[in-house]
Amino acid sequence: MMTENTAPPVEAGPKGLWRAFASLRHRNYRLYWSGQVISLLGSSMQTIGLAWLVLEITHSAWQLGLVGALQAVPILLFSLFGGFVADRWPKRHVLFVTQAVAMLQALLLWVLTISGVIQVWHLYLLALLLGCMNCLYRPASSAFVVELVGREDLPNAVALNSSLSTLARIVGPGLAGIILAGSAVSVLFLINALSFLAVLIGLAFIDNDKLYAQARQVAEAGARQSMWQSLREGFAYIRETPVVLLLLLVVGLVLLFGSNFNVVLPLFATDLLHMGATGFGTLSAASSIGALLATLWLAWSNQKPTMRRMLLGTLIFAILELAFALSRLYPLSIVLIASVGFAESTFAAQAITTLQTVVPDHLRGRVMSVQVLIFDGSLPLGYLLMGWLSALYGPTNALLAGALLSLLAVVGGWLWHKAML
Repeated sequence: MMTENTAPPVEAGPKGLWRAFASLRHRNYRLYWSGQVISLLGSSMQTIGLAWLVLEITHSAWQLGLVGALQAVPILLFSLFGGFVADRWPKRHVLFVTQAVAMLQALLLWVLTISGVIQVWHLYLLALLLGCMNCLYRPASSAFVVELVGREDLPNAVALNSSLSTLARIVGPGLAGIILAGSAVSVLFLINALSFLAVLIGLAFIDNDKLYAQARQVAEAGARQSMWQSLREGFAYIRETPVVLLLLLVVGLVLLFGSNFNVVLPLFATDLLHMGATGFGTLSAASSIGALLATLWLAWSNQKPTMRRMLLGTLIFAILELAFALSRLYPLSIVLIASVGFAESTFAAQAITTLQTVVPDHLRGRVMSVQVLIFDGSLPLGYLLMGWLSALYGPTNALLAGALLSLLAVVGGWLWHKAML
């Protein structure tokens, strides 16, 4: 097993535009990334299929929200346990098991659907199972990246991973819609199940001897700890490391208050910009395209993030969101929401890279599980907050409030950062 001091030899870094794919010179990362390309697309298509199936069975928007919540709730409740598992056992093994179970979940969903026995309680249980697997998968996946590419190419790898997620959100729903128009919803579940084979094959062929930065002796010492002792160690590190604590709190608050603009985009498109469903689709696409461009730019630049750059990104994000909330010109709103998506992806990727860089190897899984809890857990709470404010005071005032609260969090972060210097 290689460590950071005895890193395996890799090919020379690419030049020009190919710099955006610098991490792919690592064989292990090529295997992992290639599997993710296929799997994330399949998962995005299943999300659309599951929503369609819920509506077909229940004709209830409330049931649709409940199934979505059942996938998200385990992240809030059990993601910390996922960090403990990621630090206790080899992350590659954790990923293999969780992806195998996710594949079985998709297969079971397909079998129940084509057999005609599917009921809504089946969807509840399968959604909950997928959420529980994500509790283990996400911390391990996030912490595994540095072991695949080392610290030098970590910013590039994190950005490439983010670009995959964004691309899947753009392409997946469109492909799912085409398949739904010409076939049955069950096909989407079968495609997703088969897509996991790419991940499992990639993980199976990863060379353990070419992994970076695994402090085996520390992991063996940690194996003698109980789960609660292990979690306390992770929390103690976060509490006693100002940079990590500052990053988690500031970014978490900005995501909570500001990264929920999707909730009010339909209202902006129809009631304020008067562009109807077409306008809503265009605004949504512009936001996703901005996010994709941001991740590709970060991958190409491969810059080591700093706290100053990350805070600057959150500041620009809050200001752009304020401008979008006030805009009543449709072309300007498209540019602004694309810029909001760009800024959001930029500071989020920089925050994850910073955490991956500064956290010791033996604590990385636990710290990244806290990151998953705060960053991902803030989104559904933010959606509820934005929906509530919008119902009371209208979409403009709701978005202005979210942007101003984000700005307040950023200012507090700047002052805290200055005090640390």
